[in-house]
Amino acid sequence: MIITADRRTRRDVAWAAAREYAHAAAEPTSPVRVALGQAAGLVLAEDLVAATPLPAFDTAAMDGFAVAGAGPWLIVGSARPGRPWTGERLEAGRAVEISTGAVVPPGAWAVLPIESAVPGDGDVAGPELPSGKHIRHAGEDARAGARLVPAGTPVGPALLGLAASCGYDELPVRRKPAVRAIVTGDELVHHGQPGPGRVRDALGPLLPSLIAELGGCLDGLVHVPDRPDTALSEAVEASADADVIVVTGSTSVGVTDGLRRLLAERDALWIVDAVACRPGHPQLLARPRGGPYVVGLPGNPFAALIAAHTLLGPLLAGLSGRALGGLPQAPLITQVQAPAGHTRIVPVVWDGPGVRALGGDRPAFLNGAAIGDALAAVPHGAEPGRPVPLVLLRA
Repeated sequence: MIITADRRTRRDVAWAAAREYAHAAAEPTSPVRVALGQAAGLVLAEDLVAATPLPAFDTAAMDGFAVAGAGPWLIVGSARPGRPWTGERLEAGRAVEISTGAVVPPGAWAVLPIESAVPGDGDVAGPELPSGKHIRHAGEDARAGARLVPAGTPVGPALLGLAASCGYDELPVRRKPAVRAIVTGDELVHHGQPGPGRVRDALGPLLPSLIAELGGCLDGLVHVPDRPDTALSEAVEASADADVIVVTGSTSVGVTDGLRRLLAERDALWIVDAVACRPGHPQLLARPRGGPYVVGLPGNPFAALIAAHTLLGPLLAGLSGRALGGLPQAPLITQVQAPAGHTRIVPVVWDGPGVRALGGDRPAFLNGAAIGDALAAVPHGAEPGRPVPLVLLRA
């Protein structure tokens, strides 16, 4: 997707398009090389290729006897993993006792499984075997230089094991984007029950694990008041070395909402200016000239959670070199009304082959999201039974 310079084309962006804009705008972080033990959860910056053929040598696929020619076969030695047979070449009518994973002796025709072997006095008999039976030949899984895993793949246990089997000690990966979080609001309290006119800060506790779940590395979280305006400006300035600054609250156009004014003063490139979804409409993504990306989340907790999955998650994926990918879909079996021209985001739980709306989805209320399996993105006019995109909240 091409991001244009015209701010008007990015006002009240459709929810699905906003995710694509955020991902497309990201410039991936610089590659680094890390030891295998430190690569889990990061993203490959380069293709993983086979440094040698896999397997690297002809190997036995069964415990038994490597045999040459027709039987019965005279046993002339043994081969174990890490301890090959010491002979030069296996002649016809000869056998080497062999274990799974051991090097198959040169000249061997096949491996006679121990279950099929009939032992004799220094020899072994068994059925006639086709050439190559129970032998894994060098390079049959992958030739040297073959691309095994493309760049952009998240590093998990199987990939780590594959890299080790190829002889790698390090992997080229994208570092996790560094995120600074700024929580704004004069009304917030951070401990205990809030008094009249005050509310307990929910976003401070929510953001660290959410940022980690979305693929970022939280590098500091501060709380700033709405007044004076310089408090937000100073906090943003102090976060200039981050990859992403997340600001909660201050994203609308009210008297105490200063983020848009701050971005205008810094000649920011607007990527998304509000999203046509409910809740979560007053969210934004911009990038001041020469500075980090700025993601503005609404101050209401559930709306902020939705906005983070809409803009922050795709942005972090792009910075990490991960593909955005499509969202899973499932039929929504309950009626959900979405405003015209907007996507309604609701928490849902699995109910048979479909999902069922939970309720508890008002902008400030996290109950539905706390117990839900996913967030369903419901377009205007959706009928019960229609598949809708899902943002999974639980694996």
